Amino acid sequence: MPARRPPEPAPPAFDGKAVAAGLPLAPGVYRMLDAAGQVLYVGKARALRNRVGSYFNATPKPARIMAMLAQVARIQVTVTRSEADALLLENQLIKSLRPRYNVMLRDDKSYPYVLLTREDWPRLAFHRGARAQPGRYFGPYPSAGAVRETLALMHKLFRLRSCEDSVFRNRSRPCLQYQIGHCSGPCVGLVAADEYADAVRRATLFLEGRSAELDAELAQAMQRASEALEFEQAARLRDLIATIRKLQARHTMDGRNADLDVLAVAMQGSHACVLLLAFRDGRNLGTRAHFPRTNGEDSPAEVLAAFVSQYYAEQPPPEEIVLDRDIPEQALIAQALSEHAGRRVELRSRVRGERAAHLELVRRNAELALATELASSRTQQARLQDLQRLLGLPAPPRRIECFDISHTGGEATVAACVVFDAQGAVRAQYRRYNIVGIEPGDDYAAMQQALQRRFRAAAAGDPEAVLPDVLLIDGGAGQVAQAREVLTDAGIDGIALVGVAKGPERKPGAETLLLPDGRDVRPGAASPALQLIQQVRDEAHRFAITGHRGRRQKARASSRLEDIAGIGPRRRAALLRHFGGLSGLQAAAVDEIARVEGIHRALAERIWASLHGLEAAAAAAETDRAP
Repeated sequence: MPARRPPEPAPPAFDGKAVAAGLPLAPGVYRMLDAAGQVLYVGKARALRNRVGSYFNATPKPARIMAMLAQVARIQVTVTRSEADALLLENQLIKSLRPRYNVMLRDDKSYPYVLLTREDWPRLAFHRGARAQPGRYFGPYPSAGAVRETLALMHKLFRLRSCEDSVFRNRSRPCLQYQIGHCSGPCVGLVAADEYADAVRRATLFLEGRSAELDAELAQAMQRASEALEFEQAARLRDLIATIRKLQARHTMDGRNADLDVLAVAMQGSHACVLLLAFRDGRNLGTRAHFPRTNGEDSPAEVLAAFVSQYYAEQPPPEEIVLDRDIPEQALIAQALSEHAGRRVELRSRVRGERAAHLELVRRNAELALATELASSRTQQARLQDLQRLLGLPAPPRRIECFDISHTGGEATVAACVVFDAQGAVRAQYRRYNIVGIEPGDDYAAMQQALQRRFRAAAAGDPEAVLPDVLLIDGGAGQVAQAREVLTDAGIDGIALVGVAKGPERKPGAETLLLPDGRDVRPGAASPALQLIQQVRDEAHRFAITGHRGRRQKARASSRLEDIAGIGPRRRAALLRHFGGLSGLQAAAVDEIARVEGIHRALAERIWASLHGLEAAAAAAETDRAP
């Protein structure tokens, strides 16, 4: 009988006191990891030895901290030059590692901005999303309405263009924006380049909040125009100065233009809301509610401190931030934000006058926003539980995905996938698929292609592929059959596949659900499960239509010259410049086109044929000429 192998010794228990004793008394960042190497918590410290050691002394600690310490198997530290550097590094690590026990600001890339593009003729426009386009981004603004209000004012004051480049390059006469005085007409040469550049620079000063400097510059320009007897220009500058001064007088706070944010936090249990009210150059830009993940933290001050340090690490801070309470390490956070911004940033929690009135308003709105969010959350949970019952699931679904197809007569087909979890829509995980290589209007093939692309990683055996608990298909039995075939071919099971078919009258509430067990049911408009399915389906429909319209518009807005062989950027520019735009070129005869520099007769005929829908005839004529 073989000798029994002795059991392997258990790994030694983690000795936090010994680890802390070996750390330096220097500022830095510490990371607590579990046995699998996952980061549990990231923190900053004025003195690493003291801060880390405080976790392992005899002082009673909250249940959240005790639960975390029970999992700690290792501690990593990084020494920094200063406490401010430690704060910035902590925020970067929280954002990248997303530790389980840190308070985290939910990643939200939807902040709206005012974009001033970097081009020969810069464009002033609304922007939301990744800041990839070259130019200056002013913001973020609390709401899209605040951006649009600012843009309306900017176009009225400085008359910068707002049109897309595809429109700007192909204009042969000024548009309505020029007629109503909101654009200076650079598309057709109605404004000199140096004059437009001056308007861009002044708009930049205004958006940066340097109104006093702008006022002085405009006054000097008005004086020069008056001395040069350019009275119309002087009158326009006078009106511009009067408008800006009127705005300054209307939007002052405590006798000066204010550049500040007002923040308040409300908490109920583990749920928190931080409400932000923004002022820029004295203008009230409105409010925005944020709902950070507290991960068990129950101190409003700690939640607010985490929000301030994380939010302003990503967004430019104003000169003054008014808080509804003192926060831990307030002076340190102010110092770090000042260093990050390159100017002084002040954090204040004891204010009077108008600031106190605004703070009280923000407090009340934070409580209201949190109550609304909690009510919505409870409704969402009830809907998930009813969906669990309807589908016979072992637990409420944690992830729901819905697919929808959108096209116009088979043109520019787009498939959309939206994602919902227990809190609602997860917009960062939405996906669109441009459908190619199918017969126009074949919705079955479009659905099959989109699902194959969605589940490609899972079919290849990727262990990290994320799968939904419920997969909704907007369509009838045909679309559901395509989805079931894709999942079967991929070897994927455990997903509740549900088809959502509209009723005969396409009336909301009369939908038929094709359930996984083969039943067709009509839960009725009062069913919480159907209400959730409708919400997800409608969001998928909206997302698909938006993508389809964008793709279709892009195809139609792009110049048809780009698709003609032999037409590069130089020839294209020469043609549009010669004829004043695409409409002028379409009205021209072949002989006129051939007179443009760089355009020979055969190419002119090809251009004319392409613009008049005769590409095939043009190709045949070209073949006949070949030797």
